[in-house]
Amino acid sequence: MAAFSRLITTRSAPYIAAGIFILLAFGLRFHAIGSQSLWNDEGNSVVQAERVPSDIIENAARDIHPPGYYLILSLWVKLTGSSEFALRSLSAFAGVLTIALTFAIGRKLYGAWAGAGASLFMALNSFSIYYAQEARMYALLVLWVALGFYCLILLLEKPDKWRVLALGLVTAGGLYTQYAYALFMIPQGLLAIIWWLNDRRHRGRSFACYMLANLIGIALFVPWMPTAIGQLSGWQQTGSGITPASEALSVLLRWLTIGITPGSAAIAIPLLLLAFAFFARTRFPERPRILAAPLWVSTPLTLFMFLQLARPQNYKFMLPAETGMALWLAGGLAALWHLSESASTRSPGRQAALRLVSRAAALMAGAWLVFILTNHLPAAYSDPQLQRANYRGIVQTITESLRENDAIILDAPNQAEVFNYYYNGEAPVYSLPVGLGGNDPQTRQAVEGIIATHDRAFVVFWGETERDPQRIVETTLDSLAYSAGDQWFGDVRLSHYIMPQPFAIEHQSDAQFGEYIRLSGYALNDETFAPGDALQVQFQWQTGQPLNTRYKVFVQLLDANGALQAQHDSEPSGGLQPTNRWSPGEIIVDNHAILLPNALPQGEYTLIVGLYQLDPPHQRLPVAGGDYLLLGSIQIQ
Repeated sequence: MAAFSRLITTRSAPYIAAGIFILLAFGLRFHAIGSQSLWNDEGNSVVQAERVPSDIIENAARDIHPPGYYLILSLWVKLTGSSEFALRSLSAFAGVLTIALTFAIGRKLYGAWAGAGASLFMALNSFSIYYAQEARMYALLVLWVALGFYCLILLLEKPDKWRVLALGLVTAGGLYTQYAYALFMIPQGLLAIIWWLNDRRHRGRSFACYMLANLIGIALFVPWMPTAIGQLSGWQQTGSGITPASEALSVLLRWLTIGITPGSAAIAIPLLLLAFAFFARTRFPERPRILAAPLWVSTPLTLFMFLQLARPQNYKFMLPAETGMALWLAGGLAALWHLSESASTRSPGRQAALRLVSRAAALMAGAWLVFILTNHLPAAYSDPQLQRANYRGIVQTITESLRENDAIILDAPNQAEVFNYYYNGEAPVYSLPVGLGGNDPQTRQAVEGIIATHDRAFVVFWGETERDPQRIVETTLDSLAYSAGDQWFGDVRLSHYIMPQPFAIEHQSDAQFGEYIRLSGYALNDETFAPGDALQVQFQWQTGQPLNTRYKVFVQLLDANGALQAQHDSEPSGGLQPTNRWSPGEIIVDNHAILLPNALPQGEYTLIVGLYQLDPPHQRLPVAGGDYLLLGSIQIQ
């Protein structure tokens, strides 16, 4: 312990450690930064960055975000290009600079080693890493907030005109980057008041300078103020509802402390330990510095809950509080390390024992945090739940299957930008509903027009509840065209539809599935196909009495050996007519399409149909002495 104490008391040691941690942060934020596809909101960043400044400002006025990030990104891509790596590298560099600022702030508040510890906690936190690898404004917001606190501390320590100007410019930069910056101006003000109440040296001059700096920042933001007020007052939040405060706080405290990947890792004990140790240092002259980090974390979180912003999609607004949490934890460890120095005991033996125990506890708590942060780092790059929607994969899948007279439909908002970043084919792309949606007859007419003029359509569904809440695009396709299956790419669904063709073969049937479901007839578009063609089947179902169970219909193509070659499964009518909503005697028209593989060998194949329970154990309904019905033979030429 003595040797370790001598090592860490070397003046250059914390600076060397901080330099290593900054390099570590650089590596973690640039590792695999271009491996994932851009997602919807990043596509908007791409389009904005390609515009001239006046167009960026004009389009930002119609969005919910101010133009600052987009203006900076437009300059950045001129230097770096517009690859996924280049677009995201601005956020990554902002993240690295934040780590360096964290060390500088920690050194000012709690000492060099505390600053180094805080920079390590920030470097390893997957919450920070995730948004440092996204072409959006949140990593830059974190940098502005950290820079604002640093400028504030410098100003409060020694007020002068240059520090006033610096804080004013940073405040304006933060507000022009993301409106959430305003939530972090409140703890700055509280810290300035506390500093003023304890400031005997400057007798209130520091607080006056702080007020002047804020006036400068707000004055610079005034030209955008009417737009900001209009955007925020008309902000329609979509997605999930408000999360209960206790649940939101639990999630956010875990994210701010140990990242977004550790799951249920316990944080209560170390947080209580560090908070207790931190507040053990209550010497009056140090109180403003001691309260800086707790204010940085607690005030925005309180406002976040009070303003009813606690929705999962808004949690990223609290990302700047992670810097405050890292400083709080590191300050607590430093206080625990030095706990014996402020103890009132006069016994040398007890003093030595207290010093040994407190320093051992500080080392163990710090090691625990580093272990948890490090142990879950791989998940930040590989956990499927943290993977962004794969539009690169969507475009690749569509491109490999495109034929002449195919169409592509992008259903709901913010898809055209990211889709067109990857797609450069000739098939027409329709963004529906038009504009902000709301005109269902217009949307239905547009879909009917696509069905009438194209042979097939690839449909990309995302966020339909915002622009297409009645699901007009999907229900129109399900009722008039033939679904050929769905494929998920993260939270984005790619569906394939075949437009109706005349039926060449029609069959009557009286097959009974289970006790109550009867197939009264079915039709095929042909019996002879080429590889890559679409086989269309239309069924007519009936039930003798109401059903309580939901079933899926499966249509399968089997080779001569009974091996599955192609299939399509769905609830009847593409999910529009689930079996538990059927009325006795009603004829349910149910369309299915099977895309035949391009490499399907020539020969004779068997087509079968059956039904199985939607929920486990997915038991099939009996029919004709088995669990499927033979529909006929199909020739592949």
